[in-house]
Amino acid sequence: MSAPLLIDLTHTSHTRARTGIQRVTRSLHRALGASALAVTHDPHWRAWRELEPWEDANLAANSTAAKRGAQWPLAARLRGRARRVLGSAPPPLPANGGLIVPEVFSPSVARALPRVFDAVHGPRVALFHDAIALRFPELTPAKTVARFPPYLIELLEFDGIAAVSEDSRDALLDYWRWLGIKRTPPVQAIPLGIDPQPAAETGEISPAIRTSPGSPTVLCVGSIEARKNHLALLAACEDLWSRGVKFTLRLIGLAQRETGGAALARIRELQTAGWPLRYDGPVNDTALAGAYAECEFTVYPSLVEGFGLPVIESLAQGKPCICAAHGALGESARGGGCVMLESVDSAALANALEQLLASPGRIAVLASEARARRFRTWNDYARDLTKWLLTLPRR
Repeated sequence: MSAPLLIDLTHTSHTRARTGIQRVTRSLHRALGASALAVTHDPHWRAWRELEPWEDANLAANSTAAKRGAQWPLAARLRGRARRVLGSAPPPLPANGGLIVPEVFSPSVARALPRVFDAVHGPRVALFHDAIALRFPELTPAKTVARFPPYLIELLEFDGIAAVSEDSRDALLDYWRWLGIKRTPPVQAIPLGIDPQPAAETGEISPAIRTSPGSPTVLCVGSIEARKNHLALLAACEDLWSRGVKFTLRLIGLAQRETGGAALARIRELQTAGWPLRYDGPVNDTALAGAYAECEFTVYPSLVEGFGLPVIESLAQGKPCICAAHGALGESARGGGCVMLESVDSAALANALEQLLASPGRIAVLASEARARRFRTWNDYARDLTKWLLTLPRR
C-alpha cells in the first residue's frame, strides 16, 4: 500500500461552521478516507501534529455553528502551551506521498508551512477557491481583502494549485501575470463534487415537483453576505408579494455580519411586515436535505462565486435553480435545469421568479433536465485530485 497523503485541516477541524470551504474540506477528507492522514498546525504548541480525538469528533459531527472562527477548548490550549514550555517535541509526521491544503490558510499557518513542507515526501498541492476578495473588495470583509495579496503569493510555494473552476483558475493566473511573475506552479481546474443522491444510486426517480399544501416555497441557500446579493432578491420578492404573487421565500445560511448586516436588517423588516419570509440561519446536512426536498425550486442570486455548490446541489435534488449565467456559476448551470440570468438585479430576479411560479409545466421541464444530468461525486473529485497530484514534480 502506498504512503498516505497528508491533508491540512487546521481550520476545519476546529469549527462546526458549514460554509463553502468547510463543506469542501470535510467532503474531500471523507472521500479520501484511509488514503489521507489529517494534520493540523497547533498554534499553542507551535507544531504540526496529527489530529486528536476531539478534532476528529468536530469533523464527524452533523451539526453547525453560528461562527466561522476556529474554536480551541481551554484544555487543548493549555495542553499545547505546556508542551511548548516544557520543550516537548511532537512525534514526526509519518511517511507520506504528498500534501493537500484545501483551506484558505491564515498568516500563522503560512509561517509554519516550511516546517510541514520539510516533512512532505511528495508533491504539495493547495486548493484555490476564488479571487473574489481582489475582484470585488467592496463586497468582501476588510480582513479578507487585506489577507489575499500575501496569500496569493504564498501559493507560489506549492508544487501545484487545484482550482475549483475554470473561472477561478483564470483569475489566479491573471493575477500572477499582472504581477509579472514568470515562474508559477501548474494550475489545474478540477470541478468539485457533491454527495451522491439516493435516486442516482438506485435508479429511482423522485417526483419532479413536491405539491405544497399552501403557497409554494422558493429556497435560497447561501451565506448572508454582500456578494450573495440577498438585498436584490428581497426587493424582488417584496415586489411580487405586493402584487399578490403567493409563495414563501426560505433562506438558509450563516450570516456574515460585516457585509451582510443590511440584508439581515431587511429580512427582519419584511418579517415584521408580515410577508412570507423564513430565515433558518445555518443548518446541518439533514435539515438542508429536507429543505431541498420541500421546495418547488431554488434561487441563487449571488453576483460572483468560485464554484457555487448550492446550484449543483439543487439540480442533483431535481430542483430547478435561478442563477447568474456568467463566471463559475455559468459553468455549473450549463447542462440544463437552470434559469440563467445575464443580470441578477431585482428586476431580473422578480421577472424570473414570477414566470417560474406561474408555470408548473416549466418547472417540470427544468426538473426533468436536472434529473437527467450526471454530477461528479466527492469520490470522483478525490480520485481526480489525487491522480493529478501524483503527476507533479517537486519544485
